[in-house]
Amino acid sequence: MLAVTEKLRQRLSALGPGALPFADVADSELSLQRIFRLSLFQVSVGMALVLITGTLNRVMIVELGVSAWFVSLMVALPVVFAPLRALIGYRSDTHESAFGWRRVPFIWIGTTLQYGGLAILPFALLILSGTGQGPIIFGQLGAGLAILLIGAGLHTTQTAGLALASDLARPEVRPRVVALLFVMLLIGMFFSALLFGWLLTDFTPLTLIRVIQSAAVITLCLNVVALWKQEPRGRRRPVEAAPGPTFRAGLTELMHNPRAKRLLIAVALGTAGFTMQDILLEPFGGEILGLTVSATTGLTALLAGGMLIAFAAAARYLARGMDPHRLAAYGALIGVVAFAVIGFVSAFKLLALFALGVVLIGVGGGLFAMGTLTAAMALSREHNRGLALGAWGAVQATATGVAIAVGGILRDVVSALAVSGTLGAGLTGPATGYAVVYHLEWILLFITLVVIGPLAAFSRRPDTPGDRRFGLAEFPS
Repeated sequence: MLAVTEKLRQRLSALGPGALPFADVADSELSLQRIFRLSLFQVSVGMALVLITGTLNRVMIVELGVSAWFVSLMVALPVVFAPLRALIGYRSDTHESAFGWRRVPFIWIGTTLQYGGLAILPFALLILSGTGQGPIIFGQLGAGLAILLIGAGLHTTQTAGLALASDLARPEVRPRVVALLFVMLLIGMFFSALLFGWLLTDFTPLTLIRVIQSAAVITLCLNVVALWKQEPRGRRRPVEAAPGPTFRAGLTELMHNPRAKRLLIAVALGTAGFTMQDILLEPFGGEILGLTVSATTGLTALLAGGMLIAFAAAARYLARGMDPHRLAAYGALIGVVAFAVIGFVSAFKLLALFALGVVLIGVGGGLFAMGTLTAAMALSREHNRGLALGAWGAVQATATGVAIAVGGILRDVVSALAVSGTLGAGLTGPATGYAVVYHLEWILLFITLVVIGPLAAFSRRPDTPGDRRFGLAEFPS
């Protein structure tokens, strides 16, 4: 037995960086263990995202009977805080605490906001379920406040955490470090979805409350471990040094690049195209396909699994020098196919087809997010790294919130019209509302291809001048 173990250890130690994903991002100053420990804050973020956009919205819509438009507005509440991601990034660039930290205070503030929201949420759900005391409006207001706090914590933690990882990594491996962080985000989503689905197999409101309370404690523990001895202290700027640029000046400098505007427009359109269905996939599975709470929670695991595949592929292709705009365009194209596949599900009721569509949504969304994030990092400089990442995050989060709200409202309105017979005999039933949202999403993704096309053509590597193959990534060029 010892001989077998020793042989296995020798084989693992002989593996090169190509066989161990992200192994080549480590060096003498930033070990792989330290990178993985820092990435734990992304695991807590992924766990919270599964609760908000997956488990809770299905439970409130199907089990608790809350209107989809109201749930979509609650889930979209963090959009109020999303535009501040650029300001958070700027403040983490210029702030210096009494301990000499810049990023750590903002990550800790975000952690406490996440914990506070998850601590409030169970009491709101008690009132919404009818097992608590007090009018339903208190439960609705409490749930909205809890989700707002969780969302504000997510934005703050993620913006400052990505900036800290970018500070610690060498420039040549920085995109792969950020890719690793997003892989950890998806791992957190994937395993959280599986765990929540298993714990909620025999669903009761009390079981859901216990799951949320446990998630709050786990979030606090993971983020404390992630922050421990990560950011160097005492980097004080000389008193005589000139003050840094103001937030407005820094944002103006970033947006002075004309490619930045087109990139952010593409981020907004593509993100809306991928996320308009965020709170509708699980209710669609429960209402149209008759899936259980446990089964629909597994859809989030499929989505996260598809995104995990996408991030691993993106890290490999970007390391080989692939243009990030082209990678994002491929992701949008896969998204068009994914929503076309989902559109057939309500007609044929094929669970396998539905699962395939969900995985393709994850793959396309992951490629698009990784491509646009890498492109945004290329626009940043040493003094405004947090601002650039914050601007990307602000646009992405704002588009997500608006798209989620619009998707929920559109589903309710169209479904009501279809059930009443207003849309005609061929479009009766609640599935019509879902179908309209899915069709709108692939249209948005096609427009995204048009917007991002010139960026991909402009960024074509000069060593391939003879490559004239036509594709949607070059349309129009």
